[in-house]
Amino acid sequence: MPDPAPFLAVTDLRGRTLSASELTAALPRAELDVESAARAVRPVVEDVAARGADAVLDASERFDGVRPEHLRVPQAELDRALDELDPQIRDALEQSAARVRAVDGAQQRPEETVQVVPGGTVSQRWVPVRRVGLYVPGGRAVLPSSVVMNVVPAQVAGVGEIVLASPPQKEFGGLPHPTILAACALLGVTEVIAAGGAQAVALLAHGAEDVDGDGPLTPVDLVTGPGNVYVVAAKRLVRGTVGIDAEAGPTEIAILADRAAEPAYLAADLISQAEHDPAAASILVTDAPELVGAVEAELARQVPLALHRERIEQALRGPQSGAVLVEDIGRGLEVVDAYGAEHLEIHTADAAEVAARVTNAGAVFVGPHSPVSLGDYAAGSNHVLPTGGSSRYSGGLGVQTFLRGIHVVDYDRDALATARPAATTLAAAEGLPAHGTAIDIRFER
Repeated sequence: MPDPAPFLAVTDLRGRTLSASELTAALPRAELDVESAARAVRPVVEDVAARGADAVLDASERFDGVRPEHLRVPQAELDRALDELDPQIRDALEQSAARVRAVDGAQQRPEETVQVVPGGTVSQRWVPVRRVGLYVPGGRAVLPSSVVMNVVPAQVAGVGEIVLASPPQKEFGGLPHPTILAACALLGVTEVIAAGGAQAVALLAHGAEDVDGDGPLTPVDLVTGPGNVYVVAAKRLVRGTVGIDAEAGPTEIAILADRAAEPAYLAADLISQAEHDPAAASILVTDAPELVGAVEAELARQVPLALHRERIEQALRGPQSGAVLVEDIGRGLEVVDAYGAEHLEIHTADAAEVAARVTNAGAVFVGPHSPVSLGDYAAGSNHVLPTGGSSRYSGGLGVQTFLRGIHVVDYDRDALATARPAATTLAAAEGLPAHGTAIDIRFER
């Protein structure tokens, strides 16, 4: 019988001189065809905008196999889910929320005032978004941790109205999973919607009347949270009607490691992300060819023992996963910055120093005792992070996601006089003389 195919295809970049674009193209990457998905879900989004709750329920029946009695989950169901929650899970959720809240509390931004000239100040106030819609998926896994990661920073930011949507579950009578409901109740979220997929995003963006006259489902100002490609596509379609946090694709882990790294740890961490989805990406970047072989041996040992073995094998052997060989750790840093992973682990000598040189990553996990799984649940960091290389220009979910900066300009007459020459000159240069007149008139009367 032939030996099984290796889990990680190897890309050897040693000795190759590549431009920035060539390097990016040479790396494994998950494909996310949002455009095709957007064409598929556009009718759903438009139907919800036109018909409201009935369209949401029709879509739920079609895609989730259940038609909820109500879109808004009754408070009694939230209370019951919390009462029946396993005490160990409740304790874990409380610990997770407390750690995230501690980190987020330090990210609150005070009002800042700069005296530009005597009598002239510009302040920046940070104002929370009025109403936000948080999406928590309910597909291959139940993710109460995503309730924590979405809700806590919104609460710390001071958001006044939080509504959370999660798919209805046929086995729970059209309600979201009870653990999701319990996490909402634990965190004090009282407005929970039994809707998933593109129809949930459309409902959050456009609002509707609930069935049987149960009151309005008011549109939100911002939609956040992870989801599959159809959720991502729906967020793209409603952007502009509402704000969105990001277009998040399949989860990613990249590991930068040298020969001293522990292969068993690396294999376990690669598997942990592959467990999410057959399209999940697991990347090992190293200057030690022998480490690739050692990690392969560990994968061969650990994968057959995993609960989701088939899914993991698909992810690890997919074109989005692999091992990348480089000359040294400096070159490895260039590779991981080009990749811009959602999660980046550093398993090298002087890991903290190497981590400090990273410029593109959703979150960086330093050393052998900071696995991505820690960040998923209990580090205090947020696990809603940019994917697909978007860490080049965006960051993870946090307090800042739910805040808007508003400049407040306060000049007296003397301060305006100091700015008058520059302002009127630029107004004339731009062919907008009325702008200059609006300043001059204050000195001519």
